[in-house]
Amino acid sequence: MTKEYHTITDIAGPLIFVEKTEPIGFGELVNIMLPDGSMKRGQVLDTSSDIVVVQVFEGTAGIDKESGVCFLGETIKLSVSLGMLGRILDGSGEPIDGGPKIVPDERMDINGSAINPWARDSESQFIQTGISTIDGLLTLVRGQKLPLFSGSGLPHNEIALQIARQAKVKGEGEEFAVVFAAMGITNEEAQYFMKDFERTGALKRAVVFLNLADDPAVERLITPRLALTAAEYLAYTHDMHILVILTDMTNYAESLREISAAREEVPGRRGYPGYMYTDLATIYERAGKIKNKKGSITQIPILSIPGDDWTHPVADLTGYITEGQIAISRELHRKGIYPPINPLPSLSRLMGRGIGEKNTRGDHRAVEQGLYAAYAEGRDLRGLVAIVGKDALSERDNRFLMFADVFEDRYIRQGRDEDRSIEQTLELGWELLATLPESALTRIDRRILEKYHPAYRKKHSK
Repeated sequence: MTKEYHTITDIAGPLIFVEKTEPIGFGELVNIMLPDGSMKRGQVLDTSSDIVVVQVFEGTAGIDKESGVCFLGETIKLSVSLGMLGRILDGSGEPIDGGPKIVPDERMDINGSAINPWARDSESQFIQTGISTIDGLLTLVRGQKLPLFSGSGLPHNEIALQIARQAKVKGEGEEFAVVFAAMGITNEEAQYFMKDFERTGALKRAVVFLNLADDPAVERLITPRLALTAAEYLAYTHDMHILVILTDMTNYAESLREISAAREEVPGRRGYPGYMYTDLATIYERAGKIKNKKGSITQIPILSIPGDDWTHPVADLTGYITEGQIAISRELHRKGIYPPINPLPSLSRLMGRGIGEKNTRGDHRAVEQGLYAAYAEGRDLRGLVAIVGKDALSERDNRFLMFADVFEDRYIRQGRDEDRSIEQTLELGWELLATLPESALTRIDRRILEKYHPAYRKKHSK
């Protein structure tokens, strides 16, 4: 039987400080008995020889120094089963869709276990999102962690939902599912997410976790770990390919800073704790593929970066840990282009592993390089036009200037429910490249050009 201690010495924000009389483990679950007979839950955040720091999930309102504290001797575990698919859960893993409780096949520690680097499998295959800018120029591959860098007021949540609806793996008989975790969202956003998943039927192959803005900050630190635990169960027990979408990691980091301030820790950059890099790594590094396991976990963390400042600590540290970034552009958004993904500052470091004859098509790299170079030149010429005027440009320059406009309007822009296959994306790329003089396509191998360029196809068809 667990002992009940009445030795609370201090209460600060979401934390209580308890004098201890027995060894207590880090991460251990705690029950706090309030004077009115109600109970709150907590978790051990720090432990030393004389004081235990407990973070309270439901907030510390109503707790006083007479409240009783029981240490339960176990860490937080998530009840997992295939019955999670098609369910909407709150930030602590409890159903909020009106359905029954999850009947568990297993209970798993939400902190997971570190993957031995030697056991990681480097083999990567293409994941089709149906969005041309990502599939064609920033290809996502299985086991990758590819963050989406956005800002306030930009449609990152709409893009996240579109990816969740449309994402699929190519290959016969391979099972695919999405784990979607939203942190610190408003009630309005939560309703929007739930309705969208139900309207489109995407919920059938998804597990959704929703942590609201008025939920305790402590719960926000648990939500992504619950989502990744569900993903690990589906991937490594049931051989499924799982895409985990985490929105918004900035809200997660804000909660981390709030807890750190309550503990009176020495702050790092902009008040964030010095261990934030390590903490973020414990989330991002749970993506990957393990040797001798068929399943995989791919991550798209979403960050709404304050002030669109990529040097902000959350974005900066995320960039160090992950394998590229997808940039949401405020300039494209102002033009009314959706999805406003700017390929120029974006990057997918593992793209080379997921494209080519076996995964997409043999001309994929050539199309990507041709489009990227032509769009970059067109964008540069816009700056020149602002200085010298359009009349000062050569005919060649005018073709590239026009290409940038057409590229944004036809390649980047697509409907919110428009799901393009990789073949459609590549064909559209060639259609746009054909508007440029052939002499300007210097980055494309001659054999590829003669096989796929529309002008040569017309000759062959004759």
